Amino acid sequence: MTNKKLVGITGLGMYVPKKVLTNQDLEKMVDTSDEWITSRTGIEKRRIAQPGTPSSALAAKAAKKALESAKLKPEDIELIIVATITPDMPFPSTACFVQSKIGAKNAACFDIGAACSGFIYGLVTARHFIDSGMYKNALVIGVEVLTSATDYTDRNTCVLFGDGAGAAVLQPVTSGGILSHYLGADGDLANLLYLPGGGSRNPASKDTLKNRLHYIKMSGTEVFKSAVRLMTDAATHAVCDAHLGCKDISLLIPHQANIRIINSVRKRIGLPEDKVYLNVAKYGNVSAASTIIALCEAVKEKRIKKGDIVVLVAFGAGFTWGSIVLKW
Repeated sequence: MTNKKLVGITGLGMYVPKKVLTNQDLEKMVDTSDEWITSRTGIEKRRIAQPGTPSSALAAKAAKKALESAKLKPEDIELIIVATITPDMPFPSTACFVQSKIGAKNAACFDIGAACSGFIYGLVTARHFIDSGMYKNALVIGVEVLTSATDYTDRNTCVLFGDGAGAAVLQPVTSGGILSHYLGADGDLANLLYLPGGGSRNPASKDTLKNRLHYIKMSGTEVFKSAVRLMTDAATHAVCDAHLGCKDISLLIPHQANIRIINSVRKRIGLPEDKVYLNVAKYGNVSAASTIIALCEAVKEKRIKKGDIVVLVAFGAGFTWGSIVLKW
């Protein structure tokens, strides 16, 4: 689809905690090895927030950097969307806590819970608010403190996740910007990746604690198969909707969940390795923060230049998936 107005990213910022958890550290915590983790996931280390650190704290740091990059003041922001599956608390929204922390007193605020696809869902949502003329300055944040929901007795999942935040300012632009997007979901697959405890279905209790229901549960093999297929489809659809071909892609920035997933998607799309951005080795899976952290680093490393076609694509619990095509 095309947009009536051109809407683009005019500011970027990211923040990751200082503490690093390496594969060697995990070898001392659970029955695993650096070789096993690296060969299956491509992850070598991940960033870990101090216990008790709320997602809003990381999000606010990233947001301030994005505002500085866009040369905006906090009070200029009219909309804050936070994508997260590790909110500060069930309510109020983490976006409201971020608003308070950065002083964006004029912003409407809400959260999006689309897991690893959340940041892309947030970009699409903000794009339409700006396109409608309702707002001019929007702040979209992807943030997770996944270590708060990671079971460090489960060798299959504890090696995957890390913490971090990234933020983007969206505004009307005169050239480039968002060319197209594609979103999807399949709730029939919700039982393959989920966190069962703490909601209305399984309120916190002695039993939910005893049965470790407040930690991420995942059927890895089935998630892998779906992720490859649906991320490939999402990227291809978005590129076609922008009236482009895969040969036009300057850089693909996929959700950084697993190097084998990323390589499978790359091959199906038909891209060489140098057209795919990777930082999964440094940060692991940061869910909703993954693609925005990668975008921030790609820009900082000058992997993206003016006029480039950049494709973001992600897949997450729900299942959800999405892709967005940007002309930088």
